[in-house]
Amino acid sequence: MRIAIVAESFLPLMNGVTHSILRVLDHLQERGDEVLVIAPSAHDGEPAAQVNGADVHRLPAVPVAGYANVRVALGGVYRVKRILAEYAPDVVHLASPFVLGWRAAQAASQLGIPTVAIYQTEVPGYAARYGVPFLENWAWNRVENIHLLATRTLAPSTFALNQLRGRGIPRVRMWRRGVDTARFSPEKRDDGWRASVAPNGERIIGYVGRLAVEKQVEDLAALAGMPNTRLVIVGDGPQRTALENALPRAVFTGFLGGGELARAVASFDLFVHPGKFETFCQTIQEAMASGVPVVATGRGGPLDLVENSRTGWLYEPGDLSAMRARVQDLMGDDAKRRAFAAAAHASVQDRTWLALCTELVQHYRDVMAAVPASPQKTSRAGASS
Repeated sequence: MRIAIVAESFLPLMNGVTHSILRVLDHLQERGDEVLVIAPSAHDGEPAAQVNGADVHRLPAVPVAGYANVRVALGGVYRVKRILAEYAPDVVHLASPFVLGWRAAQAASQLGIPTVAIYQTEVPGYAARYGVPFLENWAWNRVENIHLLATRTLAPSTFALNQLRGRGIPRVRMWRRGVDTARFSPEKRDDGWRASVAPNGERIIGYVGRLAVEKQVEDLAALAGMPNTRLVIVGDGPQRTALENALPRAVFTGFLGGGELARAVASFDLFVHPGKFETFCQTIQEAMASGVPVVATGRGGPLDLVENSRTGWLYEPGDLSAMRARVQDLMGDDAKRRAFAAAAHASVQDRTWLALCTELVQHYRDVMAAVPASPQKTSRAGASS
């Protein structure tokens, strides 16, 4: 196939969207597909022109206020349409579309190219967290317009699927996320690393993710004073300084990737995720693959990932006393925590990226079959035969 992936965010920024795109690129490269990634320009220097076998076309972009690494592409629909027309893909993959993805959805529609839109970020829900609740309706209108235009929308969880269908979005299917069970494994647990962050042998309560307002990391202050525990925060972002002040006894490691991240996660005793705006929550899967039980909010993606009283605990969003009680339950009972850890590890062993990317390719085929071939594609196919 010939595929154009329009990325709302991409390298060097590492987040859930970028991570998913990289795994998809790995799979498409192994298949021998041709891929073009269209993404905002980077904030520092010239990034690689190729990533995992795909050509990368960067569009001029400006940083989001207060978050220099997050950039919004400039320009209108015509610029994206020109790129797509020249590349002539069989399908356009819209990765967490909102600004650039909206232009690409319109451009692909005008060109008659089928689109698969990946709903991955609950942008409207961020509005209140960022102090602009009056923008929530506008943001939902944008999300609805994108997905109404898409040939098919893929949602990562039951909650997200029902959320979109409840807003009248048609043609929505489920597409979850894979997890690298070789990289994230209980075998990566490291007693030396544990001693470096918890020198007195404390049990480690861990969090991994962006340190941004929508993640609600400040809620972890409710765990302060819990005996024989150490809170470890892995990640970076605009809220780091404020969080270091709010959580003075926590260890902040900064951003970790690759083997360092796998070692840290496997070395946790418990993973806690307080954010309620997760359409999926990949870090929960990575913790479970590492043999670490989870306490998370009972909204969004965690509802599908965490099985209450088996692989972890869910609590009502905002009920921080319930969060603390759930954490205490597992921190105070080694046998229960080990049982939850074993169940969590077993629950994700079949969620490989190979299986999920194979499923994604079938979605590509489905939308291609539903849209008649354009004259441009017909002539290209004829020329190559």
